[in-house]
Amino acid sequence: MENRDWKAWFKRLGVAGFLFFFAKGLVWLAIFFGLFKTCGTA
Repeated sequence: MENRDWKAWFKRLGVAGFLFFFAKGLVWLAIFFGLFKTCGTA
């Protein structure tokens, strides 16, 4: 029973970690896109 609980907890942590880093990556892409857009085209 304890092994199953550990796997469920690890699965939740994995999904939460994936979503966190996915959102973090999108934020960085938006920041860089905004910087390039404000700097203008060369």
